[in-house]
Amino acid sequence: MNYQEAIEVFTRLFENKMSEEEAKNLLIELYERGESAEEIAAAAKVMREHSIKLNVKDEIKDKLIDVVGTGGDKSGSFNISSTVSILLASLGCYVAKHGNRAITSNAGSADMLEALGINLNLSIKKQEKMLEESGFVFMFAVNHHPAMKHIMPIRKSLPHRTIFNILGPLTNPAGVKKYLLGVFDQKYIDKITKALLLLDTKDSMIVSSHDGLDEISISDITYYNLIENGEIKKGIIDPIDFGFAMYPFEAIKGGDAKENAKITRGILEGSVKGAKRDIVILNAAAALKVAKVAKDMKEGIKMANDAIDSKRALKKLEEIIEVSNSL
Repeated sequence: MNYQEAIEVFTRLFENKMSEEEAKNLLIELYERGESAEEIAAAAKVMREHSIKLNVKDEIKDKLIDVVGTGGDKSGSFNISSTVSILLASLGCYVAKHGNRAITSNAGSADMLEALGINLNLSIKKQEKMLEESGFVFMFAVNHHPAMKHIMPIRKSLPHRTIFNILGPLTNPAGVKKYLLGVFDQKYIDKITKALLLLDTKDSMIVSSHDGLDEISISDITYYNLIENGEIKKGIIDPIDFGFAMYPFEAIKGGDAKENAKITRGILEGSVKGAKRDIVILNAAAALKVAKVAKDMKEGIKMANDAIDSKRALKKLEEIIEVSNSL
């Protein structure tokens, strides 16, 4: 399908104008032949149009960033992107995190953030206020995409992933234009990059590690596409080039929501070091570069380390918990 054809097809799907059989066949066909960048962008555009959005103030809108992965890497890691998000908020970024409960992991971002004591049960107006006051908000995907209600049973009836595993990160209800976006398979880096450009994204980094993480890895090299002002730069991030040690893959393993919350707090307190801290620093540095808060990753690494060592990141966590429970 070309872009316009795909928009028409997905509009029918989201407006429940397809039979269950037709919808199922569409998802199977896309999976079996592989979704094109145009189809991914069209589906994301339609899904955004049918979402319940946050009304973000103009002075914040251009600063918004999301650190998010497609999931599906089956790594069993702790909640890296959520930890990075809190760290970024402590450095002046406005982070609009769009996520869910666990689907392919032991603890989804929502599960872990709740275990930290953050109140996620907020109305749209309260979410907007939380973002303004703390620089961080979490948006439950299920509450912002009501059109998914009739699609979910069809999606769940299939034994394999669908295009919706890819769409989640591209359909942020706050209208985010900056992303550090991880994909579970390197073959999707170029597709997601092209889709983001079709969706008018100006600054983003799309990453996938050689060892299969939808994050920047601390155990291997990571491939990336960097979008800056509509231009694409391709490259490789090697932790050794930035002075990090290489760790075994198992060193970033997490557990359930309670265990992962303990890891996140430990990193922000400065008591958890090694691979877990380093992978957060490395991903935060890339996000700070995308957000244009750091001029490059080297400066981003210094800023992220300073935020932890000065307890600034820990104070931000406490502030986020306090604000979320006061609204």
